[in-house]
Amino acid sequence: MGHKVHPYGFRLGVSRTWTAKWYADKDYTDLLKEDIGIRRLVDKRLANASVSQVEIERGINHVTVTVHTAKPGIVIGKGGQNVEVLRQQIGAMTRRKVKLEIKEIRQPELDAQLVAANIAQQLTRRIAFKKAMKQSIQRSMKAGAKGVRIAVAGRLGGSEMGRREWDREGRIPLGTLRADISYGQVHAHTTYGRIGVKVWIYRGDIAPIRTPARDAIPTPATAGGV
Repeated sequence: MGHKVHPYGFRLGVSRTWTAKWYADKDYTDLLKEDIGIRRLVDKRLANASVSQVEIERGINHVTVTVHTAKPGIVIGKGGQNVEVLRQQIGAMTRRKVKLEIKEIRQPELDAQLVAANIAQQLTRRIAFKKAMKQSIQRSMKAGAKGVRIAVAGRLGGSEMGRREWDREGRIPLGTLRADISYGQVHAHTTYGRIGVKVWIYRGDIAPIRTPARDAIPTPATAGGV
């Protein structure tokens, strides 16, 4: 019997890399708490900036935070004021030198996290969930997606009993490691309660990433000295 696997965890080290790049032994718990605090701070301060992902990379005395957003102007602010305040707040939290990088998402219709957030906003404004799903799928397919799947669950339309509804167009090859699948999950807080939104977007196939650890493994031909 099949089991559900997270699309990102299944592809780590193969076609997708980690969003937190650091190693620690004794301080692992403290640094993990810092990572959670940094992500929560970014989500709170940039709630209206369409932030999809936050990457954290640590060195000995510095932290590099990369924010992927569809609205870099809002993140940076007038004269870089917003990004400077955010950098100072992260520095106060980590007590290390902070480098803050902003990367623009040029096609938000192909980013599952942003699509899910947009659907959640529509549900909060009491727009019909079927209409929100159908329009989002059409926009993503028009932008070049090869497949889109959207699932919503909760008291849809104010019904007495919660249920799950989904819609799909194209194909979503979750079992193919080379498939570039964007996944997003957001909660919509409505007057009837919380509604979960999940989005999968298949953007085509990509070549596996190469890591130093993988390159160091000898192949049967080189291991024998041939």
